[in-house]
Amino acid sequence: HVQLVESGRGSVQTGGSLRLSCAPSGLSVSDSSMAWFRQSPGKEPEAVAAIRRDDLTAYTDSVKGRFTISQDSAKNTLYLQMSSLKPEDTAIYYCAATDGLTSYKASAYVYWGQGTQVTVS
Repeated sequence: HVQLVESGRGSVQTGGSLRLSCAPSGLSVSDSSMAWFRQSPGKEPEAVAAIRRDDLTAYTDSVKGRFTISQDSAKNTLYLQMSSLKPEDTAIYYCAATDGLTSYKASAYVYWGQGTQVTVS
């Protein structure tokens, strides 16, 4: 049984920083394609960042230079370091995993966390 547990929710001021963590059970981050998505009220889920098994990363344009996705295989944990946060970054953030290829499409991911709220004001 695979479970993704996110942590790091919080409220920060514009320009602040926050780090989200995702600790899976039942799968290895280094053997999976991982990603962070976010969803604001009334909007579709948006891919924020993705990381391949070979640690190659990709970001949506709106977060490039501000967010960093990484994984620690020893801790089996996925991270999203967010800096220079803006009010438009406010959303519920989800980590996602798949045994398949890395993608920006939500439908490509099989396993999802419960979501963690990030509020920037």
